[in-house]
Amino acid sequence: MKTTFSKLSIILLAVASITFFSSCSKDDDDKKMDEPKNIVDVAVADARFSILVEALAKANLVSALEGNGPFTVFAPTNDAFTALFSQLGVSGIADLDAATLTPILLNHVVAGQVKSSDISTGYAATLNASGPNGTNVKVFINKGSNVMVDASKVIIADVMASNGVIHAIDKVILPASVVGHAINNPNFSILVEAVVKANLAGALSAAGPFTVFAPTNDAFSALFTTLGVSGISALTAEQLTPILLYHVVSGNVLSTQVASGAVPTLKDGSSLSLTVGSMGVTINTNVKVIATDVQGSNGVIHVIDAVLLP
Repeated sequence: MKTTFSKLSIILLAVASITFFSSCSKDDDDKKMDEPKNIVDVAVADARFSILVEALAKANLVSALEGNGPFTVFAPTNDAFTALFSQLGVSGIADLDAATLTPILLNHVVAGQVKSSDISTGYAATLNASGPNGTNVKVFINKGSNVMVDASKVIIADVMASNGVIHAIDKVILPASVVGHAINNPNFSILVEAVVKANLAGALSAAGPFTVFAPTNDAFSALFTTLGVSGISALTAEQLTPILLYHVVSGNVLSTQVASGAVPTLKDGSSLSLTVGSMGVTINTNVKVIATDVQGSNGVIHVIDAVLLP
């Protein structure tokens, strides 16, 4: 009897132990499932971001995006990366090195947690510090019926993570040059038309750096009224070229570096007269700088309210 009882006790103890440890294991798994996922975890768990995850690993950015942040990531889908590969003429991430990938990937990350309800139209500095002198390149966010980030569209918003938020986008955002910034902002559509007609797009997409005083569409409309013309189509490339070059200065001159005085432009022999006062910066007496420091990969744009004439 004692032997039988002892065997039975051992069996019951073993069953209890198995049940206890199984329960503990299940509790641990449940805790792991309940643990908040960081931005990288969320991307890894979503098959639509597998190429993005591969790119982050190759660029050694995984640990950075696992940090405290918070970060806002505009995350390209696999389809977006596939379109980029076709554009670049490569087969995939394997054909791109870390030095190439890093500024592109960081161009999709903004400091802070910006939910869709917090987004407004304007420029945002990214973590991409590949601009002239280590400046952070900006993206243009345009909130209308859709949210556009440069030329990409947000297709899924507010994927929350423990250290920020992800918004999925349909196109990879390449760092914008000064020409790219003008193209991405509809308020500069006439300026873009003029630059294209004057065959200056290639020159202003070069390494530079350039500082561009960019007239808005309203500024050009006022000029057309003054000249008595209907638009850019009424002006020749020869007429447009000196006007446009008169808006460009060599170097990446930020608003904090602007000082009163004469500044030579890319139009031979011509200078701008800058006046820095308590109300801001004025050019040639009556043209006002209305927005500053739109940082691009090859220079910076300052927005002005009138077209400058040599």
